[in-house]
Amino acid sequence: MNARILSILTLALRISAGAAPAADNGATDLTGAVTEEQFKAMHDLKSEAAPPPKGAMIDLAGGQAYLSLPPEAKAPLFGLAIIHEWWGLNDHMKHWADRLAAEGYAALAVDLYGGKVATTPDSAMAYVKAVDEARSLAIMSAAHDYLLTNTRIRAARTGVIGWCFGGGMSLKLALAEPDLDAAVIYYGRLVTDPKVLAAIKAPILGIFGNKDESIPPAVVNDFDAALSEAKVPHEIRRYDANHAFANPSAASYDQKNATAAWAEAQKFLAAHLKGAAK
Repeated sequence: MNARILSILTLALRISAGAAPAADNGATDLTGAVTEEQFKAMHDLKSEAAPPPKGAMIDLAGGQAYLSLPPEAKAPLFGLAIIHEWWGLNDHMKHWADRLAAEGYAALAVDLYGGKVATTPDSAMAYVKAVDEARSLAIMSAAHDYLLTNTRIRAARTGVIGWCFGGGMSLKLALAEPDLDAAVIYYGRLVTDPKVLAAIKAPILGIFGNKDESIPPAVVNDFDAALSEAKVPHEIRRYDANHAFANPSAASYDQKNATAAWAEAQKFLAAHLKGAAK
């Protein structure tokens, strides 16, 4: 185990032990401001199948991940770690990685469920509750290292993007990984302690719904203020939408707001990864 991954594991254990503030209580607070039953009711799954994957599964950190590369890609590329929502690494998430690859990124979608994929809200909740935070951070760190060192990629700059469960994990990677260059958080669980957030070196884009009862506007306000106090460069975008409005696996997908949010995410990533590398 290299020293950097060991330090990330140590940070994960510290956070799990209570160093994180009340807005993010690790395994004891998985649903934000609502109950488990209310949170499950916010999620449904698309009935139609995703398009066939264009990338391939690779071995990563003792498990597997999904890698999608731009057509005719040549290193160095711009690398993105993709963190799945609470359904797991399903075909809809693989399709999202393919979409990002089509935008010119080496897109590496991790699996934090150990090969399990949920098909019901009950199974998704069970898998979320079983997640080991230290192990998850080690997997995400390994994905970041892969983007930097794989000979097909050799990423000039790296970012992370995640939705819901994955949005919260994107924030955790930004807290743990000082070499990250950008992080996009779609309505994930938040940290609102400026002293904790001061560890972040990457610019942050937060995307939230004003009708989201799990991550309500008041918590987003606190997050925004805490990032400012911690002097972390960030942008907050809010939409007249519910929780999970942009999830690529969601039957409740809000096309209008999701499209607008995606345009902001694309602009942010291009500015901090592609633009910064010129």
